[in-house]
Amino acid sequence: MKKIVIHSAGSREKLQYIETEDLTPKNDEVLIEVRAIGINYADVCVRLGVYESAKEYVGWPITPGFEVSGTVKSVGPSVKKFKVGEKVVGFSFFNAYATEVCVSEKQVMPIPKGFSLEEAAGFSAVFFTAFHALHHNTVLRPGSTVLIHSAAGGVGTALVQLCKAHGLRVVGVIGSSHKRAYLEKFKPDVIIDKSKEDLWGVAKEAAPAGFQAIFDANGYTTFKDSYKHLAPMGKLLVYGAHGLLSKNTGRINYFKAIVGLLRTPRFWPLEMISSNKGVIGFNLSFLFQEEDLIRECVEGISELAASGDITPIPVTTFPFEKVREAHELIESGNSVGKIILVVSSAST
Repeated sequence: MKKIVIHSAGSREKLQYIETEDLTPKNDEVLIEVRAIGINYADVCVRLGVYESAKEYVGWPITPGFEVSGTVKSVGPSVKKFKVGEKVVGFSFFNAYATEVCVSEKQVMPIPKGFSLEEAAGFSAVFFTAFHALHHNTVLRPGSTVLIHSAAGGVGTALVQLCKAHGLRVVGVIGSSHKRAYLEKFKPDVIIDKSKEDLWGVAKEAAPAGFQAIFDANGYTTFKDSYKHLAPMGKLLVYGAHGLLSKNTGRINYFKAIVGLLRTPRFWPLEMISSNKGVIGFNLSFLFQEEDLIRECVEGISELAASGDITPIPVTTFPFEKVREAHELIESGNSVGKIILVVSSAST
């Protein structure tokens, strides 16, 4: 088998291909012959050496990646749900940039109806993140108004779909005008193009009394104003801080990162009490051992996909060998939907 390994933090050149021994599934594991691999911004953070769970649980060298689709090649003795030859999605704790992946049976699900293998590969990480944000961290009544930053990205698109399925009024924010046509397909109630419009002025018009929830992975550039525009009992859900990192340089701008950290707001508990607002931060990779949580995500997303309440996120594909180009695109901030690496038969 082949996999992509990073031996130390750095630029896209650190993504190296190696040949290694084929895998053998353990007792409760499913071995997947990989067809497609989902790319997430977290993978860039892993490569740059700033993804905390990668440092804590794995270290160097590391094979990044959280999600794959493919065909069951073999199963461990205790596996009951999946058979050799079945097309599946696998959600992994790193190690997904490979032509073979072993994961626990609990982290595998059938390809959702109507999804291609490429679309399915970009399914689990973003929808699990969105599902956890919406269903495990908030209590929102139908009709509540929410704001989603980076709404044309992977997690953003998943959030738009889940929030609409939940009966919420959705305001989606995009950073470039070319993303509007893409986002319109998912029917948010309001789209704010912050490259042309006053983000918070339009947001105030859309929700004069404030938002019941705001989903924000930008970092210091929006955290303060996001919190300011919450309604009483509103929640700011934080699952990243992309603004700390430079776009499309392939490296960390340490001066910008330090300035960003210094400008990141500190939320004061006593003020939260009087304003009835809250800030919730999470990272699913630190919750991977919470089996009940992962199972709820798998089951909840499977049901939504089966019912047709969520649909595939459009994908941009790269050959497995073009992983550096894939990272360059996601770092640029110009992508929409999901970026997928496709493994050819020659690669396996």
